[in-house]
Amino acid sequence: MLRQQWLDLTFLHWALDPAEVAHFFPPGTRPDTFEGRTYVGLVPFRMTGTGFPHGPAVPVLGSFLETNIRLYSVDESGRRGVVFLSLDADRLAVVAAARTIFGLPYRWAQLTHTKVADQHTYTSVLRWPGAHATSTITVEIGPPVPSDPLTDFLTARWGLHTQRARRTWYLPNHHPVWSFRTAALRTFEIGGLFASVGLAEPTRPPDHLLHSSGLPATFALPIRM
Repeated sequence: MLRQQWLDLTFLHWALDPAEVAHFFPPGTRPDTFEGRTYVGLVPFRMTGTGFPHGPAVPVLGSFLETNIRLYSVDESGRRGVVFLSLDADRLAVVAAARTIFGLPYRWAQLTHTKVADQHTYTSVLRWPGAHATSTITVEIGPPVPSDPLTDFLTARWGLHTQRARRTWYLPNHHPVWSFRTAALRTFEIGGLFASVGLAEPTRPPDHLLHSSGLPATFALPIRM
């Protein structure tokens, strides 16, 4: 149905008690857990080359910056996925289309991404009515690192769960296996970003932090549950 390139991703994760976030999940899904804990992820990255299965990418609107806040789900059929609490993008037309067509919680924001040597900096200023949030994140990228069971749990996700028209849907995706590098947090300043989706702001460094240069991804047709 759709193809994209996900590039320059930084994955920041914090462990949570599943009961803290269970109310965010669509009917028929629940928090997925690893050793009794679930996780909330903050993922800034670049999206490029968005288009249909064949033909050129969508001009201009096919490339944009995004920062999302996400939880991890499993449904009654055992399919593991992602539940997005927010997807902030710097293209207003993309936000409008994604909200209308897929019912995903996209929001308009002013975003930047800069790379100097091995440092990546991501900034965001939310421009969504009724919500005020900012963030500045800088990470320094280190050597390649092999995956492990927790990393697989957080990133080997082949779809998302969402609620649309009073039904829960599963939107499958496909992509190669991730490759990761270590990342050290140099700047982490957030103002209201987690609060804007109904979560407490983090009071400690991430429990899990990695960076990926990216990969191509495709989406199949949604499945009604």
